[in-house]
Amino acid sequence: MTKFWNLGAALLAGLGTIAAGAQPPTGGSIYTCTDAQGRRITSDRPIVECLDREQRELSPMGVTRRKIGPSLTEPERAALEAQRRKEAEEQSRMLEERRRNRVLLARYPNQAAHDAERAAALAQVDEVTAIARKRLQELLQERKALDTEMEFYQKDPSKAPLKLRRQVADNQDETAAQWRFIAAQEQEKRRIQQRFDAELAQLRELWRSQGQPSAAAAPVSTPPPALNPPSVR
Repeated sequence: MTKFWNLGAALLAGLGTIAAGAQPPTGGSIYTCTDAQGRRITSDRPIVECLDREQRELSPMGVTRRKIGPSLTEPERAALEAQRRKEAEEQSRMLEERRRNRVLLARYPNQAAHDAERAAALAQVDEVTAIARKRLQELLQERKALDTEMEFYQKDPSKAPLKLRRQVADNQDETAAQWRFIAAQEQEKRRIQQRFDAELAQLRELWRSQGQPSAAAAPVSTPPPALNPPSVR
């Protein structure tokens, strides 16, 4: 009988050891809180996101050991919030930059595609500039004819017919407008070149990161020869 009692005691002791091993360690703590965004956070250490609010320290069994109040002063909380906003803005900026890079690579998989779009953009400006320059030549011819008529009134231009004087004024106004338009188009070409140059520098880094060989510099379009404004008599 004593032998059976000893065997039972040994079995009970073994089961107790197994049960004890299955329990989580009693020395650890669990920290939990709800952050400013309403998210419930759990960690094995005090939670940085909840330094400005109350968090609870739990035992491994889920029993509250203590409540930890906010550990920051008002200026400290303001500084922490400002730092969080800065980090969030930086993360948002990086995400937006990666998105733009993906779009840029999809649009320009190589320099040939980028060069082609640069040339097309410059060609559009050249096209409308050419129309303006053609109109300037027409105005110059018209002005010569008007000047011929005005020669009869050189001594006193005020005696010239009102219609003729109006035609001269209109010619001058339109000529000046055409020159302003051409100057604006030349400025637009410079802006286009600067934009494509900046894009190309960025794209070269992106292409290089993808293992593409570095391409030669993009050709720069030569602006058309300047047409000097005519002297107005």
